[in-house]
Amino acid sequence: MYSSILATGSYLPDKVLYNADLIQFPKNSINLIEAKTGVRSRRHAREDECTSDLAIKAASNCLNNANFDPSDLDAIVLATSSPDRMQPPTATQVQYKLGASKAFAFDINAVCSGSVYGIYLADSIIRSGGCKNVLLIGAELYSKILDPSDFSTYPYFGDGAGAVLFHKDDEYCGVIKSLLYSDGSGSELIYVQSGGTKLTYNNIKSEKETYFKMRGKEVFDFAVAKGTEALANLMKETKLNKDEINFIIPHQANINIIKEIANRLEIPLDKFYINLDKYGNTAAASVLIGLDELLHSGRLKKGDIIIMVVYGGGLSWGANLIRI
Repeated sequence: MYSSILATGSYLPDKVLYNADLIQFPKNSINLIEAKTGVRSRRHAREDECTSDLAIKAASNCLNNANFDPSDLDAIVLATSSPDRMQPPTATQVQYKLGASKAFAFDINAVCSGSVYGIYLADSIIRSGGCKNVLLIGAELYSKILDPSDFSTYPYFGDGAGAVLFHKDDEYCGVIKSLLYSDGSGSELIYVQSGGTKLTYNNIKSEKETYFKMRGKEVFDFAVAKGTEALANLMKETKLNKDEINFIIPHQANINIIKEIANRLEIPLDKFYINLDKYGNTAAASVLIGLDELLHSGRLKKGDIIIMVVYGGGLSWGANLIRI
């Protein structure tokens, strides 16, 4: 039993914010954004949009691409680290507004690794025999949890959502293998300080305690090391030669991370699908947006092999092997 891909979809907000638009930062620092990360622009949601709005649009695009009735969904998994509220799950709003009355729905949070964790979960739910059709969504709206004055975070993230519809299949295709990892000793490298029970909103002393924070140098080193490790381990466990890989969709955080992973594994950079120059880091939505774009690009054929590889807060990282 396999979890094949029936359709994909994505949604990016209309507002494009170019590096030159970030006028709150010194002019001489603007060129560093592209040089340090490869990001040239990012998308920002409207003030009246929340994460569930982005998720619903990506999900609707995905279901429409398959001409699939939402009432036939068995489950909805939403990967997000920027939910509408602390509770209830943002996924239940998506389930209700899609009209997926039969589906159970829940959120998962593995920060930027959320979609790869979600692929494993969707695959496991189908392999258990309990569900036939599972919708996975990765949706993030980081523009509302970033400090606009923080040069170490604000220029590098964007808003967006991606979705994948998985279907029970007897053919050898879809999700073939997943590897997931965590290391809580690095939990202070990527975090939002307040909003949970550790630092409640009534106890915050500064607005800055409500924003996303990241220690860039340590995160860069972690991403290179663990991204390389996850890819190498997946290839070893599946006995896959690098020449057999058609595309790798890496987490779209930093072009220099991707280049270093490619260099360490001696895999040509042109095998890595890259869109971070247009969208920045969309966290859990990142690789699903890339998957949707790649599948609609006409560059793949049936039987081709894709690997998704991610690294993010938690710390968390992992990889999936998917056969089209």
